[in-house]
Amino acid sequence: MAAQDRSRVVLVTGAARGIGKGIALRLAADGHDVAVNDVAANADQLQSVAAEITALGRRSAVLPADVADAGAVQDMVQGVADELGRLDVMVANAGIAHVKPLLEVTPEEFDELMSINLRGVHLCYNAAARKMIEQGDGGKIIGASSIVGYRPFPLLAHYSASKWAVRGLTQAAAMEWAQYGITVNAYCPGIVGTAMWDHIDEKLAEHEGLRKGAAIDKYSELIHLGRVSVPEDVASFVSYLASADSDYMTGQSVMIDGGIQFS
Repeated sequence: MAAQDRSRVVLVTGAARGIGKGIALRLAADGHDVAVNDVAANADQLQSVAAEITALGRRSAVLPADVADAGAVQDMVQGVADELGRLDVMVANAGIAHVKPLLEVTPEEFDELMSINLRGVHLCYNAAARKMIEQGDGGKIIGASSIVGYRPFPLLAHYSASKWAVRGLTQAAAMEWAQYGITVNAYCPGIVGTAMWDHIDEKLAEHEGLRKGAAIDKYSELIHLGRVSVPEDVASFVSYLASADSDYMTGQSVMIDGGIQFS
């Protein structure tokens, strides 16, 4: 028998487009109230996502913030509680990618990527955990790793390193916060038809002397299920992680890649 579930209050970072938007809309369709976050420059897109959530009959809140800013993340989490009453599920989805040879990555570029992909996840995990501990009835924390968190791609070295680190952070957080009834898991997308992968494809093609679109075609040949994934594929798994059906699962980082890599 499936576990009994209930409506939850969810926060999704990096929700203006791509996988984050897909997750936000799927969780709203599941019957949850969903607050959405992205950087202030994407506020108009966030408002559109929030409008789609309310059209599904659920409450939403728009909370622009830089996830690399500790104070902004604290304010964002408190803003969810103030506007929607509490926080039950944190989806730390926000991330960026750089595509270039490791020897050409500057310290500034390394720090910029890590500030969002790793520091941002750390700040979101901690702020959410503090709020959930204060509430006293557990919660679910979900982070964005990647298939390159298991096996790197060339020209994505520091991006890959950030996603390996999210796996480790997820495991350690799961160990420390289990006593509070908080589960911590991560999802690991593969090649997804989003603006981020368009950027990766363009840069890989430049470095490999291919036409635009040829790099994603080349790497897509690795997908055993025969197609590039869409945000809804990832959102379906996050739906499970946000539900009562995953209550006995913690510390896991699961690949949703159509069969590119196996662990």
